[in-house]
Amino acid sequence: MPAIIQPPKHLVREYLQRRARDPKPPPSPEEIRRELGWGLRLPSFKLAPSRA
Repeated sequence: MPAIIQPPKHLVREYLQRRARDPKPPPSPEEIRRELGWGLRLPSFKLAPSRA
């Protein structure tokens, strides 16, 4: 099951303060997640050795 990686609250607050001063329209949700490092951490799977 993937784990959700959330940015620290202080980074979100700083981002929101910067965005409040920016006159441009807000970026897409994907861009916001990328800027804040918010995403999914997929479990790493190890492959079993192959039998030849």
